[in-house]
Amino acid sequence: MRILSPIVLFVYNRPFHAEQTLEALSNNFLADQSTLYIYCDGPKANETSEVLENIKLVREVCEKKQWTKEVIIINREQNSGLANSITNGVTELINKYGRVIVLEDDLVTSPGFLTYMNDALDKYADTERVMHISGYWFPVKKTGSLLPETFFYRATSCWGWATWKRAWQKLETDPVALKDKITSIPKGSRKFNIENSYSHLVQLEDNITGKINTWAVKWYATVFLNNGLCLHPNLSLVNNIGFDNSGTHCGSTSLYYWPQTDRTIQLNEIRLEESQQSIKMAKQFHKKLQITLLKRIKRKAFRMLGIPTQQ
Repeated sequence: MRILSPIVLFVYNRPFHAEQTLEALSNNFLADQSTLYIYCDGPKANETSEVLENIKLVREVCEKKQWTKEVIIINREQNSGLANSITNGVTELINKYGRVIVLEDDLVTSPGFLTYMNDALDKYADTERVMHISGYWFPVKKTGSLLPETFFYRATSCWGWATWKRAWQKLETDPVALKDKITSIPKGSRKFNIENSYSHLVQLEDNITGKINTWAVKWYATVFLNNGLCLHPNLSLVNNIGFDNSGTHCGSTSLYYWPQTDRTIQLNEIRLEESQQSIKMAKQFHKKLQITLLKRIKRKAFRMLGIPTQQ
């Protein structure tokens, strides 16, 4: 009998998002055969009554249904923060099971998400260079026709992902050490920043200064420094519904949105190398992000100066 990977979901204080995530997950093929762990983070010190109520509502949502074959809920009494919660939770489960599928509370998955994840975890279990399975890919024009159904790309995606103990045990959480190693590689910073199209290194620097406390860029840096590969689907199996100013690290934008994710993935044989086309498409998407950001900064500056702008 096939042994499926456990799923872990991290939630905090967004009941609407958490319910959307759980509903979609429960509609996945293999959900009725899977074990789900839900880590509910606790309140911060001096938290507002509104947030405390939302934390309570999230926990009620988690207990609302039998979302998968088995649901195990871990309610934290104190706040760990997203970075520590994910790092510790993934480590705990991966030490127990050897592999894990990871979700956060604003990720709506397609019905084929669990099938793809489990198939990929089985297929590449002993392929040392493959360190990460991603369920998300950028909504770039014609991406489905320009990329094979699955492909390898250097960067991780934290929006619906999976890995094995052999890879996760290499995780380096010291941002100083990671930055030093990356910048010591010839053209390391450029490569890490996807040919200077996205500021991943700045995220490490912001972790060093304490401006932010995140985990995903450290995981990507770990994979990058180990010459790892990340499997991606050409059309996303995950939609992030959290870009509505409701999350800690997400603003408001529709650029990451996929109009539909109702699909399955066929794992075909592909070369164990990074897709050059994926780099081109990632750069294209990052350029679009930069243009959008500049437009927003310009509009904000004009408003502050009282200068009318065209809508």
